[in-house]
Amino acid sequence: MTEKYNFLKPYTFKNGVTIKNRIVIPPMTEAAALENGAVSQDELRYFNIHTGGVGMFIIPTMNVSDDGKGFEGEPSVASDKFMPGLKKLASTVQQNGTKAILQIFHAGRMSNSKILRGVQPVSASAVAALRPNAETPRELTEAEIEQIIDDFGQATRRAIQAGFDGIELHGANTYLMQQFFSPHSNRRTDQWGGSLENRMRFPLAVIKSVHDTVEKYADDKFIVGYRISPEEIEEPGIRLADTLKFIDVLADQPINYLHVSMGYAWRTSLNDKSDDEPIILKIKNAVNGRLPIISVGSVEKPADAEKLINAGIDFAAIGRESIRDPKWVQKVELGQENSIRYQMSLAELDELGVNSAFLDFLYALHADLHLVDYDQPKDDFDKQLDGVEGN
Repeated sequence: MTEKYNFLKPYTFKNGVTIKNRIVIPPMTEAAALENGAVSQDELRYFNIHTGGVGMFIIPTMNVSDDGKGFEGEPSVASDKFMPGLKKLASTVQQNGTKAILQIFHAGRMSNSKILRGVQPVSASAVAALRPNAETPRELTEAEIEQIIDDFGQATRRAIQAGFDGIELHGANTYLMQQFFSPHSNRRTDQWGGSLENRMRFPLAVIKSVHDTVEKYADDKFIVGYRISPEEIEEPGIRLADTLKFIDVLADQPINYLHVSMGYAWRTSLNDKSDDEPIILKIKNAVNGRLPIISVGSVEKPADAEKLINAGIDFAAIGRESIRDPKWVQKVELGQENSIRYQMSLAELDELGVNSAFLDFLYALHADLHLVDYDQPKDDFDKQLDGVEGN
């Protein structure tokens, strides 16, 4: 049945690395790390259950700096002390040819002093996010900016030494790399802010730090990806015109793919309602074949993934659906699409490796979990949540 779908065909990056199929599990935070940021046994069990079918599994984001932690239960890659768990995580995910990609980030102003144990969060500028109970961050100094850039490089070194196949830079979902690019969170007047060129400077410096690290510690088979959010609704905020200019620059950087973060893969502009062209196609045109693209957002059925591939998008990411059915790819390969589960029962949480912390986190994010308990009336347990792929 493999001839039926183009998304089951392999993809080879320009550096010669072949991905066995075009299906990706995007980074979906399970909030199950130990309090100090070490990888837990619960996490290893979850990844062991869900890996092996997809071509790439992007590990949920880890903070590169102690003050970059964004939420409780978040794993960390900010110290060598975490290496034993990181090595176990990499080898656990690398089953049946699945590539293990570790997403790394700094939360910036999207954290708070409670999560940081009394430390004020930091960002490009002292501007609070337009979110309930958001704290005003402290503006980073020049020296601190340089340190965080180096922290991304050190995190990449640990990923290489732990045996991961690559890293993904989290430049999306309002975290620090996006905060420097955004005119809402970045009001600086030095080299790190102001003009579009200056607001690109921090993410480009991070890419350079990562690339230098890869050249020193890895070979050219190590994969580096970049995740981006196309728009913000804040005023001022990121608009598509600036994003497309940024993507034109990103496409010529030493990275291997671009991951576009949206809740719906075919979404049109949030700010220009008269523009009916899907953002993903605008980005495809801007990239113009220079990088492969991963698209995510409400991709559940095989037809959803195939639609993206047939539109010239290189990879389709299945987020929520990969939680509900870890054998999604294998069932498609065997021609058993009718057995794919599109709902998840409370009675199935243990076999899916979803512990209570993970479930609570999904509820908090309003993720469309399609969660039902078949022992009680279905209507009492249907959860219409939205956005788990946006982690």
